[in-house]
This record gives sequence, structure tokens and C-alpha cells, in this order.
Amino acid sequence: MASEKTTLLGGGDQLQADKDEHLRRLKSYQKWAFFVTFGGYFMAHFSRKCYSTVKEQLEIEAGYSSFTLSQMDTTFMGTYAIGNIISGKLGDTFAPTTVLSIGLFGSGACLFLMVVGLIFDFEGFSETLGNVFILGVYFMFGFFQSTGGPVGTAVMGNWFCDPASIKHRGLIFGLWTCHQYCGDVIAAFCTAWVLGNGWTYWWGLVIPAVTNVLWGILTMTLIGDPADVGIITDEVRIRQKKLAEEQAKLGNGQVLEDDGPAPITYAQAIRIPMVAQYAFAFGFFKLTNYTLFFWLPYFLGKHFDPVKANLIASLYSVGMMPGGIIVGVVSDLFGGRRATVIGVFMCCLVVFLVVFSQLSESLSAAALLPMLACMGILVGGPNNIITSAVAADLASHPSVKGNNKSLGTVTGLINGCGSITSSIGLLAVGPLQDMFGWASVWYYLIACTLTGTLLMSNKIFRELFPKVEPSMSV
Repeated sequence: MASEKTTLLGGGDQLQADKDEHLRRLKSYQKWAFFVTFGGYFMAHFSRKCYSTVKEQLEIEAGYSSFTLSQMDTTFMGTYAIGNIISGKLGDTFAPTTVLSIGLFGSGACLFLMVVGLIFDFEGFSETLGNVFILGVYFMFGFFQSTGGPVGTAVMGNWFCDPASIKHRGLIFGLWTCHQYCGDVIAAFCTAWVLGNGWTYWWGLVIPAVTNVLWGILTMTLIGDPADVGIITDEVRIRQKKLAEEQAKLGNGQVLEDDGPAPITYAQAIRIPMVAQYAFAFGFFKLTNYTLFFWLPYFLGKHFDPVKANLIASLYSVGMMPGGIIVGVVSDLFGGRRATVIGVFMCCLVVFLVVFSQLSESLSAAALLPMLACMGILVGGPNNIITSAVAADLASHPSVKGNNKSLGTVTGLINGCGSITSSIGLLAVGPLQDMFGWASVWYYLIACTLTGTLLMSNKIFRELFPKVEPSMSV
């Protein structure tokens, strides 16, 4: 059987037959790889959302203060952001499916530990013990949860690397990023089912704990890289060609050992053109998303009753689901010009934010519903596609061409740096609305959106006005 280290020999017909066979095997496994990685990231969001849906019970029945619950969120966001950067590198260095499985097992274990603390009433026994225990568990929970994004994207990139998949990368990854919304929706239904049946609220944490562990077992059976089963992809052929060129430069008797592709370093990842810009731009876009996601119900609650306010705010989340698919498909149609499409979406978002800054206090529910759905599409599309299809594009840069041990690191850097930027930026929202009113928050989001778009301006210009290589006259 051929492997990644096997030089492909044979005549033209035999070589083409080998390529066709490798491609057939690659395509036959893609659906399974999509399903398992989709499910793994679905479990991550299922776990997070189940916790947030029982927050009220944690405060009223378990006795945790709102301050402790807010500390849990802050702790999670911090460790999740740092964990993304670390997990991406781990996924490129070690077996990615092992890293994914550890993340799922760890997430399940953290949820079980939370349930143990609730059953034995650590908070009632000692407030200090209860707070330290649950914050410590949630500290680790953030790290385990961070594996799904960068490592899952890397596995997807490993399998969807044939020309047809690259051509439709936007659509494929747009569909794949729906995992988060599916997880959020199912979590809400799960908690509603638990509470509706009169069960103790902590069963809403037991269920995702069990499903995480079960999906971790399934993930262990996933093949993370086609080369592990002897499938030779175009990336491997490029690397073999580079290796042959280096071997030709050596003297007689010297042999160049091939130990497979080496994972890239953080420094190499940052040096890939546009990685740093996308990482910071994503931070500003994610800040806009988080502000709308976390603060919309609060803002709308000042003008509508709680039920109507949450219903209206939910339209924003509904719009985010097709956003990634739309941006992906449109960018595929325009030859992979994702920065340009993202820029257009962000400029359209600015128009909506300007309207909000002037009229948000007087808009009716009928006007808010379609506006928020459109804003969900405009925000969700770029956010989803940057950490998936765009990251895969960047990891295919000529500087790392032939090395598939780069996508996890690149995705982790973009997602992690973006999370850090957005976490810091969120601190300004509360003081702004207290001191200057909600109009100032909308202006703040306009500035964030424009800043993120400007960071991508160089890439947008190069997509719109590509350099024309001078033709050789004969």
C-alpha cells in the first residue's frame, strides 16, 4: 500500500490510475469526516448552552451569586481564547482525532464534576469551597472546549483537499459551521424537556456530559489524515516533489530522510500573509457579534415585555445560521474572493448600525424582526467563514504548500486572538450605555466593524485588482 512517504512510480497510465483510486478513497470518506467533526463541535455548543440555560436555577436553587456566575463566563472566555491557540498547535503536532477526543472526554468530565458539586451542595456547605470548585472546573472546561474549532477545521481541511472540494470550500465550510447553531437550539430544547418533565435541573448538565463522552469514543475511530491510510493527496505530491528537488542537490551517497510534514511554528503561521490581519479583524467582528448576542435582550427589554424582547432578539441568532452558507456560496461564485465578500457584508452591516444609532429607541417590533434577521446574516456569515474556509485558504499559501500541518495552528491563532480582542472590547459596552446611552454603543460597533474591514483592505484590493503577470513574447 502507498503511504505519504512512498514515492509514486510508474508510467503515465498507471500514475493516473493511482491518482483516480486515491481520489475515490478520499471522496468516499469525506461524508464521515464531515459528520464526526460536525458532531464534535455540535457537542461543544450543546454543552455550553445547556449550562447557560440553567443559570437561573444555579442562582435560585444552588445558591450561586450572579457575581460568581459572571466570573464563570469571564473565566471560560479567557481559557477558551488561550486554549484555541494551544489546541490548534496540538492538533497539528499530534494525532488530531486524539486531541478532539480528549476535548470531548474532558468536557464531559467537567460537566460531571459540576453535577457532583451541585448534588452534594458544595455551595451550601461552604460558599468559598463552592465558588472555588465551580470556577476551577469551568477554568478547565474552557480549555477542553477549545479543541473543537481549530482541530476540527484541520481535520476537515485534511479530507476536503481535492480540487472539487477546494472550489466549493465556502459552501462546504458554510454548512459545517451550522454545528454551533444546531447545538444551541438542541440545548434549549433539552433543558426545556428536562424542566418540563419535572426533573431536577442538573439533569440538563448530565445529558450533555454523557453525549460528550459517547461522541469522544466515536471520534477516536475517526481517521484524521488521509495519509494515515495511505491516501496520497495533491498536498503530499507537492511535498514529495520538493523533497525530490532537495535530494537532487545532495552529493552521491547522501540520502534525505522523509519523516513526513513537520508542524509549522507560531512564528511561521504569523508570517503567512494576512494571518495577523485576519486575527485582529476577526476580533473586531467577533466583538460586534458578542455585543449583539449578549446585550440585545437587555436593550430590547427596555422597550418590550421580556417574552417579546427574547423573541425579537432570537431573530438575530436565526439569521446567523444561513449567514455562513450565504457568504461561502457567494465567495465560491466569485472565485474564492472571500475578503471582498466579507467587506461588502460588513459595509451593509454598518448601514443597519447607523439606522439603529438614530432610530433604535423608536423602532417597532415589525421593523426590528427583519432588520435583526438581516444583521444576523451579515454578522454570522463573515464570523463563520473566517475561522473555517478563510483559515483553510490561508493555510494553503505557497509558503506552506505541501504541508498539511498548518491549518490547526492558523485557525487557533485567528480564533484565539479574536476571542481575546472581543473579550477586552466587551468591557466597554456597559460603561458606554450607562454614561452616554445606547446610541454610543451603536457608534462603538460601527467603529469596530469599520476597523475590522480596514484591516482587510489590502487583501480586498488585491482580490479586486490582481497583479497581471507579464506575458512572455516569443
